[in-house]
Amino acid sequence: MRLEIGFGNNPQTVELPDSNLVGVLEPNEVAVDLRGVEAVKAALKTPIGSPLLSEFVKPGEKVVIITSDITRPVPSYKIIPAVLDELWQAGAKPEDVTVVFALGSHRRQNEAEMKKLVGDAVYNQVRCIDGDPHDFIHMGDTKLGTPVDITRIVAEADRRIGIGNIEYHYFAGYSGGAKAIMPGVSTRAAIQSNHSRMVLPEAAAGRLDGNPVREDIEEALNFCTLDFIVNVVLDEHKEIIRAVAGDAIKAHREGCKFLDTLYLKKIRARADIVIASQGGAPKDLNLYQTQKALDNAKHAVKSGGVIILVGSCKEGLGEDVFEEWMTKSESPEAMVERIQKDFQLGGHKAAAIGLVLENSDIYLVSEMEPGFVESIFLKPYSAVQSALDSAFNKLGKDATVLVMPYGGSTLPIVE
Repeated sequence: MRLEIGFGNNPQTVELPDSNLVGVLEPNEVAVDLRGVEAVKAALKTPIGSPLLSEFVKPGEKVVIITSDITRPVPSYKIIPAVLDELWQAGAKPEDVTVVFALGSHRRQNEAEMKKLVGDAVYNQVRCIDGDPHDFIHMGDTKLGTPVDITRIVAEADRRIGIGNIEYHYFAGYSGGAKAIMPGVSTRAAIQSNHSRMVLPEAAAGRLDGNPVREDIEEALNFCTLDFIVNVVLDEHKEIIRAVAGDAIKAHREGCKFLDTLYLKKIRARADIVIASQGGAPKDLNLYQTQKALDNAKHAVKSGGVIILVGSCKEGLGEDVFEEWMTKSESPEAMVERIQKDFQLGGHKAAAIGLVLENSDIYLVSEMEPGFVESIFLKPYSAVQSALDSAFNKLGKDATVLVMPYGGSTLPIVE
């Protein structure tokens, strides 16, 4: 069997005997009526739990459209023009609308990246800026003590519209919805407080009810309302196959239900070897993002098995605190012990890698220097094929293999 595995902008191929392959977790086949921009326009005309956007936005109101940064595959350039059309119908003027990129804890972007995200027409029509976590307003505290500290321009807006995509999130349950506010345009301290609950067993991919991280995120909306969302579900080619719009909770839930029909994957048993990719660029720019595929893959690998994590990581580790934890920790166990005593945003992903290493080896196929990869407790490879050959050498020629070409999206569940 010959398979193609996403790797940056240049996919790799791998060959293995059919007898070893127990499954390729491709998305389920679902019926799709509308795609792309047409799906977005249809969702805007049939909002869930909300009036039409053009019916409740008033002329003269300051409107912010919160959308994802360069680390996310959200096709903002397809979504925002349709949203702006609704705003123009409501009487809004370009000078009253600002697109705010939700950086969360990510790096700032350059002008070229912003233009790429929204398209030249939108960039030239309305103001487009990165959220500034250092200029914020404290709007309250959740029951768990998370400060609702929101980027000032968002906090002071009359109307807030969240743009995002819905996929599985390894401790918030799903992406999208209220995450435009928390962590999207929140401070580092707020994000750290919220994400500290990731160590709780209820904070898991595919879980909403009873998930302390997701519930804390959505409680933040009591202090900083999100008036309207437009969330999309993307197929494996990053094309829009479903859009939902309207109430930040109700519309989001409908999107999550659709995602489950697409990406929730039942498997008969765990495999000896799991090959997991983020699907290529832009989701594998760095290890901080590529880790998402790893966290889904852990649900599919046997104890003592091997996860072959595939990601270009051409920008390296991708986040300062994550880098400090990965490079300064004495062992994977030390990272897990540290997160229990001293939760730090960025460190949480290092601890998540440490938890996986307690159960399985991680072979990293990337563009990073081999010596550096070894120093962060992973085994370095430049090709998926060589990593797989090494895994067979370790586990035997009869080892079973499961492939997750879109590991950050597909969630395996043992039947």
